[in-house]
Amino acid sequence: MSRLRTLARTAALAAATAALAACVTVAPPPALDAPPAAWRDAPGAGIAVQRDWWRGYNDPALSQLVETALEHNTDLRLAAARVAEARALLDAQGAQQWPTLDLAGSATRARSVGAATGRPNLSTVSQPQFQAAYEVDLWGRLGSLTDAARANLLASQTGADSVRLSVAAAVASGYLGLRASDARLDVARRTLASRENALKLAQRRYDTGYTSRLELAQAQAEYRATAQVVPQLALAIRRQEDALSVLLGRAPQPIQRGRPLAEIAAPALPAAGVPSQLLRRRPDIAQGEAQIAASDASLAAARAQLLPSLRLTGSIGSLESSLLHGDPIRVWSVGGSVLAPLFNAGRLRAGVHASAARRDQAVLGYQKTVLTAFAEVEDAMAAIAHLREQREQAVQQQQALAEALRIAHNRYNEGYASYLEELDAQRNLFNAELTALQLQGDALTAEVNLYKALGGGWEAAGR
Repeated sequence: MSRLRTLARTAALAAATAALAACVTVAPPPALDAPPAAWRDAPGAGIAVQRDWWRGYNDPALSQLVETALEHNTDLRLAAARVAEARALLDAQGAQQWPTLDLAGSATRARSVGAATGRPNLSTVSQPQFQAAYEVDLWGRLGSLTDAARANLLASQTGADSVRLSVAAAVASGYLGLRASDARLDVARRTLASRENALKLAQRRYDTGYTSRLELAQAQAEYRATAQVVPQLALAIRRQEDALSVLLGRAPQPIQRGRPLAEIAAPALPAAGVPSQLLRRRPDIAQGEAQIAASDASLAAARAQLLPSLRLTGSIGSLESSLLHGDPIRVWSVGGSVLAPLFNAGRLRAGVHASAARRDQAVLGYQKTVLTAFAEVEDAMAAIAHLREQREQAVQQQQALAEALRIAHNRYNEGYASYLEELDAQRNLFNAELTALQLQGDALTAEVNLYKALGGGWEAAGR
């Protein structure tokens, strides 16, 4: 009867604890907005995005730089280390669902006084034994923790894919910007050489009395203004090379060049699809989904911790003593224990609410990631359309200014205009050439941004 009473009390205690745990309420996660129905500036027919999309620029040097960065970039290696850590944590958490078996042993050497004889006794006692323990996952707490660890591993893997895409896009953008700066520097140096010849001519005319001191000073000022641009562009190139070197995982050094800017092919525009498809095309969105799954599983584990836990233990071994005669004594034990939380000053409930808050953070972070992804695609497509139009206007302006310079030069030589008109035409043409080259580089970079915004051909494992 006493045993039945003990079992009844234990059952009642477990029921009461379960009822208390059921009183803990968790607010539902924030709702997610539906994706837009279509893009505002979607291009026409395009190609499917490939994982090696950078090869579409048809520049072997660019392809080599991207592949080198994907192999040696420190951010990628750090992401790989995070994946290894998450995999090890998953293995460790999954192992908690299995029984544990330990080997224990103890040995003592003692000198004591015999109670019957009153004489000293020397004894040697050894006790080797195997100990086993197993926690019965009554409420799925251990399973939920394993699910959370598995989701964290998936988040780490998709996070590494997101870093890979970012590194590839950064290298491609940096290289295209470098080639645009190279082209601008070539224009600046050619213009500087032209300004130097014009300055020498103005000096000879001034020395022979054909021009005034004003025209010579104007020629000198224009030469110095152009000379300032050359070191500015050279410094920008050096900084761009250093930034690319860091992306490549090496010390700053010169960057190998491939095709000049004018020969770099603009790849075909990728097919954007519909906005809802973007949710399955970007690794950072998949990472956000995995983080939500991990937070949900952690919340389930926190709630299960409010309920009683059952642990089974057992051991088997032998006892050997010099004071005993005969074979060693076999010893064993089998038992179980129930741990039901009754009072902990709200610590477990606070843990549940903290897990719920982390779940909400994961949902809101996912929502922000999705909205940012939509904005990045829209921005990239708009940039491609408007930069293309802007560059066409800049090229036409450059042609018009070249004609204006030719006319101004002829008018000055024939004495119909002052040298100031020719200087203005030279300055305007120089600025227009630099602007057109910059827009050409920006247009190529905008396509890199579109490839990145569309996920860079990423596909989840197993799809």
